[in-house]
Amino acid sequence: MFAGRTAWNLSPNRLTALLDSRRAAGLPLIDLTQTNPTRCGFHYPEAEILRALGDRQSLVYEPSPRGLVEARRAVAEQYRSRGVSVAPESLVLTASTSEAYAFLFRLLADPGDTLLVPAPCYPLFDLLAQIHDVALAHYELSADADRTIDPSSLARAAATGGARAMIVVSPGNPTGRYLRRRDLETIAEVCAGRQMALICDEVFGDYDFDEAGAGGSARAGSLASHPDLLTFTLDGLSKMLALPQLKLGWIAASGPAPLSAGALERLEVIADTYLSVNTPVQHALSALLALRPAIQEQVMARLKTNRAELMHRVARVEGLRVIPAEGGWQSILEVPSTRTDEAWALEILSREGVLAHPGYFFDFAGEGHLVISLLPPPDVFVEGVDRMLRCIRGCLDEA
Repeated sequence: MFAGRTAWNLSPNRLTALLDSRRAAGLPLIDLTQTNPTRCGFHYPEAEILRALGDRQSLVYEPSPRGLVEARRAVAEQYRSRGVSVAPESLVLTASTSEAYAFLFRLLADPGDTLLVPAPCYPLFDLLAQIHDVALAHYELSADADRTIDPSSLARAAATGGARAMIVVSPGNPTGRYLRRRDLETIAEVCAGRQMALICDEVFGDYDFDEAGAGGSARAGSLASHPDLLTFTLDGLSKMLALPQLKLGWIAASGPAPLSAGALERLEVIADTYLSVNTPVQHALSALLALRPAIQEQVMARLKTNRAELMHRVARVEGLRVIPAEGGWQSILEVPSTRTDEAWALEILSREGVLAHPGYFFDFAGEGHLVISLLPPPDVFVEGVDRMLRCIRGCLDEA
């Protein structure tokens, strides 16, 4: 009765089953995977947000496939304020970054074609690929300070039959490293040689804590006006304003004029088919983007405080390490591979009531990784980290 693309195994994994049982029993829980900012105690400028959403123009429906021009101008101005030139005509508004990916998958790939995605990375791509009947080929990320992408791994992935586009995430999720200029040289060679498009996800781009000073001039910067390849750059309010419920993202198309113009014409037809972006948030967009400094200042302070606490505490435990990062909302804890990542996560949840993500959720190549969010309130975060480290120390002592 159902399509084969939805034939997923819907039974809960062991970690979800344990989490559900603890919640059903009313046992305490510290969630170090919480990435919903509206649940993390930030103080939003409520009056300004609600006032912006109360525009009377929202009572009139005037569908515009690419998004209302005033909203696209607001996005273009946001880029201009960061020194990036993006024309409103090159933008397509979507209901989310996930929908932006869906539009681009439909634009670029036929059923059975292949998209190149990084590993490790956020697990969204696997599900999107299945829903849109495309395959994925993973390329590895690099530990080299001058690169984020392993060139040989990318070349192998690109050799996969039917490769149509490459996805990069800058900064990576959960790796927290920004794309490098040297990476762009490799990407240009691979994509141009195989006539592939480039999709660049920059949703965490504003959250730069670069504690090691590893970025600087080596970074590629935003690709929203990248001229050399057919490029689609993604961003949105979910991370930029820490307001995922407002459901607005966008695609900035750039590259050689004939290709980008053709892509935008086709994207307009796809967007017109759904008309999914709601009118109130489009009318509110200019006013909402003006709140960006006030909101991001809070989030950045939280990220820096929690990451500093994490690194301070982890440094006192032999055999553990916080993997260096430059930005984003998550951190990776390197743990002994004496047991699987899932076993570590299960033990920490069972003993201490603390939830952390095992590395395999993000397609890490081997064991020895836990991923945690930096967004929880500092007191909750510190207690959760202390409990997690206590469990790990205890397990190591018992071994």
